[in-house]
Amino acid sequence: MSNAAKPLTSSVNARLWSHRARDWSELQEQTAAPAYEAVVTRTVSTGTRYLDVGCGAGMAAKLAADQGAVVSGIDAAEALLEIARSRVPQGDFRVADLEQLPFEDATFDVVTGFNAFQYAGNPNVALAEARRVVKPGGTVAIVTWGTPAGMPFASVITALGPLMPPPPPGAPGPFALSDEGALRAFAGAAGLMPTDVLDIAATIAYPDEATALRALNSSGVAARAMENSDEAAVTAAHKAAIAPFRAADGSFHIAATFRCLFAGR
Repeated sequence: MSNAAKPLTSSVNARLWSHRARDWSELQEQTAAPAYEAVVTRTVSTGTRYLDVGCGAGMAAKLAADQGAVVSGIDAAEALLEIARSRVPQGDFRVADLEQLPFEDATFDVVTGFNAFQYAGNPNVALAEARRVVKPGGTVAIVTWGTPAGMPFASVITALGPLMPPPPPGAPGPFALSDEGALRAFAGAAGLMPTDVLDIAATIAYPDEATALRALNSSGVAARAMENSDEAAVTAAHKAAIAPFRAADGSFHIAATFRCLFAGR
């Protein structure tokens, strides 16, 4: 399928990521906080014009705003954007496709995508759009999961695979950009100049099983699996995936890694 013929992102993701937006924002979004903090701290200062694509409930945008950035964000899910607007009232948050950003060329100093580009309907076009809207000399930060080999949380990420509908040919998976070579090639194909790769360690923590299941079941991936099977099956798959990580007090602490490639225009 040609790039032009591939689907856009929001037509499907709007529904999937709106189903439990409050649970996502309160319980699951924070598990990526180390990645948000590392990337925003490195790229944002007072007056930075900042765009987060696939911004979700706006946690990264809030961090950027707190550092003095002029903040914008796009996402497919209006329910998540409502939360982002409450967190950053001065921000510009819009429903949009990653493949059709509603901004003029060379608008932003920094564009970030946290686990966003590999889930786009058309990842190559989505990244080309990020390049279009970043200023010459600006930075695009592509954040994805780290290499799955040896990552404990990888088994949780892949737990719903058997419950998902068959993916279309050539569809990227959650680890499609985890390999550094693939990540650099992806950036280069969009006309960006890859520079540094930063690996960010994180611990995905939940105080108890009930919270863990609410958090994990709040994602758009979980919503799609529920549509294809049912909620009980999704809950059972997540429960089995986290079981090996239960601590004596009933909490869960699961090691994960995020990988970020910084690329310039």
